[in-house]
Amino acid sequence: MFLPFTKITLANMGGSKKQSTREIERKFLLKRFPPGLKKFPHDMIVQGYLAVGRGGLQVRLRKKGFVRSLTFKQGTKGVREEREIRLSVDQFDSLWPATAGRRLTKVRYDVPWKRHTIEIDIYRGRHAGLVVAEVEFDDQRSCAAFEPPDWIGRDVTGKPKYSNVALALKGRSRES
Repeated sequence: MFLPFTKITLANMGGSKKQSTREIERKFLLKRFPPGLKKFPHDMIVQGYLAVGRGGLQVRLRKKGFVRSLTFKQGTKGVREEREIRLSVDQFDSLWPATAGRRLTKVRYDVPWKRHTIEIDIYRGRHAGLVVAEVEFDDQRSCAAFEPPDWIGRDVTGKPKYSNVALALKGRSRES
């Protein structure tokens, strides 16, 4: 099946007014949960991978709350191209079986911090016990200048074992 990713209109999934095809983010482990975590907005996320290739190529299906999407990503480390389209329930359900063996489940909390939103992912299932925080940025300058709160721990940006695709494909080592 051919999907013309270069001509996709991006879905505005995060509520941001700006639509971008470039994803700049950092990923961290947590020292502890932030105060009042349960009061922040959160959603259950299930996602699976249709394709994974060289150069960080990923084609992902995701259900976040009631929103279903297909996402194309390419690139490595903290900067990647990302394109996302919304799917109908039927489209999602038709493609989902093709992700068997390449899935993960997590609960995502959106925690405001200064001018950013810190997304805290608490993994379920075979990844239970893993908790990471991701922060997305508009540009490299704000990414480099980011000062995390004291409850955020080690920066694991670009570490393959903490990538969602690696977790979905291989699981997680016990040394995390």
